[in-house]
Amino acid sequence: DYVGFTFFVGAMAMMAAAAFFFLSMNSFDRKWRTSILVSGLITFIAAVHYWYMRDYWQANAESPTFFRYVDWVLTVPLMCVEFFLILKVAGAKKSLMWRLIFLSVVMLVTGYIGEAVDRDNAWLWGLISGAAYFVIVYDIWLGSAKKLAVKAGGAVLSAHKTLCWFVLVGW
Repeated sequence: DYVGFTFFVGAMAMMAAAAFFFLSMNSFDRKWRTSILVSGLITFIAAVHYWYMRDYWQANAESPTFFRYVDWVLTVPLMCVEFFLILKVAGAKKSLMWRLIFLSVVMLVTGYIGEAVDRDNAWLWGLISGAAYFVIVYDIWLGSAKKLAVKAGGAVLSAHKTLCWFVLVGW
């Protein structure tokens, strides 16, 4: 069962990442600890959901669509918080965080509606969801978030780039 095994491997990888973040938190400079804590929360929440989705898949042999979105509605906004925490050092305002969170919720809710509720109009919901996603991508790669990262340079710019790639490829 390749699907069940993939959920299992995903759960184990996320749990290992969560353990790493939680156990290494004190080895980071104080200004980064909240960011490391949020990373641990993201990976722990994902691990629990992947494990549950594996069980759902094994019991029903169908995609755990609802549970994927439950996972995302928790972890994706937390990743937006992560952008803020990383860029706070460069002067990021909370308005950036709230803008990214709002866009991520729009992306997820409209994506869910198109995939699970109103499939006849999936193209419309997908368009709205995709527009919110591309605004996020623009903001982090070329917009205000990118400018703050460049201004800070060094470890902030490096962490920002890593998170940007995760959003572009992983989402």
